[in-house]
Amino acid sequence: MQTTPLEHSWDELPHLIGAADAATLGGFFDTMPLGEAAHAISRLDVDQQRRLFEILDPADAAHLVEQMVGIQAAEMLDDLDPGVAARILHELESDGQADLLASFEPQDAEAILAELAPEEAASARLLAEYPADVAGGLMSTEYLSFPVDSTVDRVIDELRHHAKTYADYTIQYIYTKDRKGRLRGVVPLRSLMLSSGQTQLAEVMIANPLSVSAETPLEDLEDLCNRHGYLAFPVTDSKGCLVGIVRRAAVQEARAERADGDYLKAFGIVGGEELRTMPLVRRSSRRLAWLTVNIILNVVAASVIAYHQETLAAVVALAVFLPIISDMSGCSGNQAVAVSMRELALGLVKPSEVMRVFFKEMGVGLINGTVLGLLLGLLAGWWQGNMYFGLVVGAALAINTLVAVLIGGSIPLVLKRFGIDPALASGPMLTTITDLCGFFFALSFASAALPRLVG
Repeated sequence: MQTTPLEHSWDELPHLIGAADAATLGGFFDTMPLGEAAHAISRLDVDQQRRLFEILDPADAAHLVEQMVGIQAAEMLDDLDPGVAARILHELESDGQADLLASFEPQDAEAILAELAPEEAASARLLAEYPADVAGGLMSTEYLSFPVDSTVDRVIDELRHHAKTYADYTIQYIYTKDRKGRLRGVVPLRSLMLSSGQTQLAEVMIANPLSVSAETPLEDLEDLCNRHGYLAFPVTDSKGCLVGIVRRAAVQEARAERADGDYLKAFGIVGGEELRTMPLVRRSSRRLAWLTVNIILNVVAASVIAYHQETLAAVVALAVFLPIISDMSGCSGNQAVAVSMRELALGLVKPSEVMRVFFKEMGVGLINGTVLGLLLGLLAGWWQGNMYFGLVVGAALAINTLVAVLIGGSIPLVLKRFGIDPALASGPMLTTITDLCGFFFALSFASAALPRLVG
């Protein structure tokens, strides 16, 4: 059978690592399509991965790290000697350094920082202190800034003489500062190149440019990116001093990572991102943290059935419809959860607006509950040849759908208001409520109408 290029890379890579030829290894990864390198490395055992990064030139190793998922890169570097990890970290941009350092245990991060130059370590330490979802945690310190009275000739000479240093910078704008380091303006590169040599930057800059504070949250940064076409925004501290830039690409990447995290939490991966290359015990414990709580919640819901077991024994056909009632209501509730989560992320609704969301969802719940209850009730009544049976099933679904939609729309806001991650807790709470209420309504209605259901 013909092997694919990826399968070939898995076979070839261990032999190249054994040969310990840094140049050959670097060239091998250069020929791989984007994304394939991380896939191939994940198929190596821990010792081979460690040996690979020890052999590679730090610049080549850093290039590989940039292609990896953040948690995968952190796992790799955490297994390395701090000196080796520091040399790789040195080749990364400042925002990438901060992201990786924030993934390490504090003592491991400090061991790596101790191997960096003091100035670089101080900068990385400062960036790593910011939360990952604010401008300070997303910004990079690779930018160009000059005193506001600098001339065009001086700036161009500086760029030419330090071309190698600035080669990896995102040079679309040049920022101007006063003597105290406060942001004064921004000069597009095109304006710089078209101005005469003795012109001062103050004459060609855009004064009082749009900037963000280091504490600006991701939602606000997204809004700025949507309203403005800038490739980057200057970041200032409380005194208005320029401390970095946050690039549009960094905002988009952070938004995608948050969406991925919310997706995992919604399915019960509560300890953060999980990869199958992680230790077995860690992966298991992260899943069990959610599953063990779910056992308790499901027992609570099942207790309603136990309480009405005599009714269920008398009307066995009702057992067929209990999961349908809970599942359909859960689907309706999850739709409301999704809308609330989305509006929270976009800043379109605040946690204090619970009642507004409650009444907005009430109309949807009444209409959808009535339609779904009518459909299922007619089907159930026809199947059993008993209109009262259909009424019990249809009414239970209709009311439970209303409850699910009201709870689903409101619960993310309530959780957010109390500082609980709605992406993590909304799903299990909604499932428990819809199961409990669905069973309660169906069995209670059946108990009340029991003579007409078994007669």
